[in-house]
Amino acid sequence: MSEKTLTRMDLSEAVFREVGLSRNESAELVETVIQHVSDALVRGETVKISSFGTFSVRDKSARMGRNPKTGDEVPISPRRVLTFRPSHLMKERVASGTKG
Repeated sequence: MSEKTLTRMDLSEAVFREVGLSRNESAELVETVIQHVSDALVRGETVKISSFGTFSVRDKSARMGRNPKTGDEVPISPRRVLTFRPSHLMKERVASGTKG
């Protein structure tokens, strides 16, 4: 498995090379897209990107958990969690190791 991490800078560079925008415009475009996705998730909206996957926010209710070290029951407070569900196409691409 690869140790490489895809960063904002990598995305900006890819937009620069593939689309032909300037480096500054490419960076702004990537930031704008990330901001739109983040804002939608904060509002509780689902973000669905075709052939990639779906990001959604779930509200988890309070429950009793257990400290694995001591075995004591501990209350877990309610919270919002971000989930990602890859599309079938993405699952197949990852499993086969092929690039798009």
